[in-house]
Amino acid sequence: MQGKKRLEVPRWQSLCGLLRLSLTRNTFFVVLPAAALFILIVGLKETVPAQTQTAPVPEVEVMPVVQKDVPVYSEWVGTTEGLVNANIRAQVTGYLFKQVYKEGQSVKKNDLLFEIDPRTFQAALDRAEAQLAIARARLGKTELDVKRYRPLAKESAISQQELDDAVQANLAAKAGVQAAQAEVEQAKLSLGFTKITSPVDGIAGSANAQIGDLVGPTQTGELTTVSTVDPIKVYFPISEQEYMALAREAAKAGSKADSERSELELILADGSVHPEKGEFSFAERQVDVKTGTIRIAALFPNPGNLLRPGQYARVRAVLTTTKGALMIPQRAVMELQGNYQVAVVGADNKVNIRPIKTGERVGNLWVITSGLQAGERVVVEGLQKVKEGMVVNPKVVEAKSSPRSVSSPAPEAKPAPTQAPKKE
Repeated sequence: MQGKKRLEVPRWQSLCGLLRLSLTRNTFFVVLPAAALFILIVGLKETVPAQTQTAPVPEVEVMPVVQKDVPVYSEWVGTTEGLVNANIRAQVTGYLFKQVYKEGQSVKKNDLLFEIDPRTFQAALDRAEAQLAIARARLGKTELDVKRYRPLAKESAISQQELDDAVQANLAAKAGVQAAQAEVEQAKLSLGFTKITSPVDGIAGSANAQIGDLVGPTQTGELTTVSTVDPIKVYFPISEQEYMALAREAAKAGSKADSERSELELILADGSVHPEKGEFSFAERQVDVKTGTIRIAALFPNPGNLLRPGQYARVRAVLTTTKGALMIPQRAVMELQGNYQVAVVGADNKVNIRPIKTGERVGNLWVITSGLQAGERVVVEGLQKVKEGMVVNPKVVEAKSSPRSVSSPAPEAKPAPTQAPKKE
């Protein structure tokens, strides 16, 4: 009986043993993956610094800050006008008989444009010439009467009254001849006005009357308009301050040779530059008190009549010259919330993000008023790679284009479309 008691194991001890065995197996399957994951993480932490240490220094393109004299110019929107805009009107009343010119083509002074039916005016001329002949005949008769009556009056064959009447009749006949001659001249003028000619060289516009229309000084407006467009006039408004600057520049140019005087440029609607340079013609007599501007007129040669009245164009002129201006490419400038920055590479090849202030744009370069010095290197390519304090491998490149003179159009330039690098 005692042996049987040794072999019997309490039920609760058996359950504990089974539970202990189960926990041991579960712990093994949980701990093994966790240990493997821990080893993997430790290995990654050890390899990352090694990779960072072997990463190459980024290469960027840099360009030195350029210093030179730069012409400062301004542009204004203007409107072209003919040097002369002659409104062609009928000076006599009649039916339009013929249109001789072709609309939109060039005409010369005294070229025939229209004809009015001349028959009525020819008849009026014939009648006036007939009246002149009658007046001359009357004059001849009165002259004969005076010659005949004078000796008779001396002999008292006729009364003095009869002689006086003959003399006065002769004077009246002379006046009648003069009046008849004036009527003939008027009739000739009216007949001549039936041929409507161009008073100037220029381009004739479209006709505002058709064949068969009754035209005249009161019946219709202008029949057409002829505009002299070579040279062509350009009107544009400028502010009082700009006017003063231009006036000073013009005063300086007055003492210079023609080749040294500042010239105007005309930038057309398609962005092209008119090949001929212009000059100031005159300024309006007063400033517009409503707008604070003054109207300026400029003249531009227009060979081939390329420019026509009514076109919009931009007039560019040099206001002054900035001495020793600092310039960098516009693509080197970064904009962040209205503030401008550049990445400067120092002598130790470390990057310094520096705020700057900008001035005028000249071609593809930007005038820098503060923040940079001549000779400093700024990043122009690879801005997205750099940040404050980073060491880079700079590659110096030359400027692709020099500052444009006033004879070239200034494109609408914008800052480089990149975000400012974050400082560490």
